[in-house]
Amino acid sequence: MQSLIESLFDHKPAAYTATDRELFTRFLSALTEGRIRAAEPDPAAATGWRVNAWVKKGILVGFRMGVNSDMSVGALSFRDKDTYPMQRIGHEKNIRIVPGGSSVRQGAYIGQNVTCMPPMYINVGAYVGDGTMVDSHALVGSCAQVGTHCHISAASQIGGVLEPVGALPVIIEDDVLIGGNCGVYEGTVVKRRAVLGTGTILNRSTPLYDLVRNTIHRATDEDPLVVPEGAVVIAGARAITNGPGKDWGISVYTPVIVKYRDAKTDTRIQLEDLLR
Repeated sequence: MQSLIESLFDHKPAAYTATDRELFTRFLSALTEGRIRAAEPDPAAATGWRVNAWVKKGILVGFRMGVNSDMSVGALSFRDKDTYPMQRIGHEKNIRIVPGGSSVRQGAYIGQNVTCMPPMYINVGAYVGDGTMVDSHALVGSCAQVGTHCHISAASQIGGVLEPVGALPVIIEDDVLIGGNCGVYEGTVVKRRAVLGTGTILNRSTPLYDLVRNTIHRATDEDPLVVPEGAVVIAGARAITNGPGKDWGISVYTPVIVKYRDAKTDTRIQLEDLLR
């Protein structure tokens, strides 16, 4: 499948054939079932993850191949690429999708016992592990990888990275709590058991100041920002120390690690399990 997808990506045909469509249908099913992923764990990589560029190429082929079509559901009117229908969730994996306007695109993997609160959206290529909760107004963007037993709180954005195809998507590892109104973008990797406090924004441009270990975590040209395992991160500010910014008393936003997860942290966040 990989070689066929890459050939179809590199050599766009004048018209797509029934065979091309059948290939894409098999590809989309493999994505939806979690048999292939846009990124996967790799202990040899600096971030612990590697991107599967051919999978992202396949997703882009689907957009190129698709035709805008009527995809309305009942009284709700929608138009989208016919290659990416809404995913219909059966009872097999005990997934909860609470009524109220949520949507999961075909080509997204949803694990066992996932809870989706309305309205939320999970885009194509995303992977959401077992027991995770995606709360109201939250987004899991295209190709984002979310681990098991995570909580993506209300109005949080897990950004998608579809292009360039070689770029690592956003990674949220197991047992991570993303607080309300957080934003994780540009391939940031949040390691297991980390906690992001309300309103924390993480991307390639903003360094992460670690007050506990007296270090600064930054993205590089080759690697994204990596949040250490068990870090508790809050939204902070850093004073500008020169020029007009200093004269005017301006501070700029920066995320700050204020502690590492401990028993007290676990006690404060365990109540969320009652909702699953």
